Amino acid sequence: MDLGLLRPLFEVASPVVSVHLDTSRTDQDSDKRLEVTWRDLRRDLEHHGVDDSTLRTLDDAAGGSPHLVGPQGESLFVSDGKLLAAFTLSEPPARNRVVTGPLADPLETVLDLDHQLPYVMVALDREGGDIDAYPAGAFDPVTSRTYDGSTLHITRVRAGGPSMASYHRRTRNVWTDNAAGVAAEIAEAVEAVGARLIFVGGDPKALGVLREQLAPHRLEAELVDVPGGRAGGDALTALRQAVDQALADASRRSHEQAMNGYREALGQGRAVHGIPAVSEAFANSSVHTLLLTADRGADPLKWGTHVDPRLVASAREALGEHTADAFEAPAAQLLLNAATMTGAAFSELLPDVHADDGCAAVLRYGD
Repeated sequence: MDLGLLRPLFEVASPVVSVHLDTSRTDQDSDKRLEVTWRDLRRDLEHHGVDDSTLRTLDDAAGGSPHLVGPQGESLFVSDGKLLAAFTLSEPPARNRVVTGPLADPLETVLDLDHQLPYVMVALDREGGDIDAYPAGAFDPVTSRTYDGSTLHITRVRAGGPSMASYHRRTRNVWTDNAAGVAAEIAEAVEAVGARLIFVGGDPKALGVLREQLAPHRLEAELVDVPGGRAGGDALTALRQAVDQALADASRRSHEQAMNGYREALGQGRAVHGIPAVSEAFANSSVHTLLLTADRGADPLKWGTHVDPRLVASAREALGEHTADAFEAPAAQLLLNAATMTGAAFSELLPDVHADDGCAAVLRYGD
């Protein structure tokens, strides 16, 4: 995944408060439970001397998406009273917690977002379509578009007669015109979120025409036909369920491909593993993709500096001229900082793939 969305978290040199909160709405007591949970976490922050402006900012931001029913989580990042970023997560965090330190603690957030993909969902019929564009990890679309063209002669006549062929041609032309309009809206939606997938549910014949009209747009996103459509509540529910399942399948395939790519790169000398080797690769600005395991329970503390985020060292003295600015932080935070600020990508290192320290990197070039 692209780590560019983490830049606001790592561009600050002041301490950052990171909050990871279960904001699930599963029953009528959810709001009250969330209120109590946040009150306890807030008390911990007060105990650790977090300033009032930061606490007030968190008070305003905490709460997730109350209109969404079901499991969800939230990650908030605040520094000096300023909300740096807020993310709604597809799954609750492993536990409710707050972290204060010289760097943001976004690993849990990144792992959740890494399993999400930007996509466009289309409910289609012969009159047009409803097009929703979703960034990676979003519950709500950032844009919702509707295209409804002419409905004249949408249903082909079944009777014979001298004018039947003309009606059929006019009907086909209307389908084509409507599909062309939908295709143009889809192309704009894909560009808006950098979508990798386009899920379309609806009339099979309209879908065939839509494929023809999308071809000239030369979209890189994959078009996926799913059940459901535009015919009302049940059809839309079926479409949403089908898209969620298809997204999970696509995410799994994407991670399997990433692991295969890492193994291949390792065999060709274009990858390294272990914190020392990965840290050296960052110091040389040669990391293309950072890979970390989700289980960082034994993550060691390392030394870093805001002056040069590429540097991750085992001792303060190893930072050379930057020792005065040095600070300690868990290795994962420092490595994510280095990856974000050097433009490297990220992928979760799956449990069945070996790498020392649960850490690896695919390099921009071979040794």
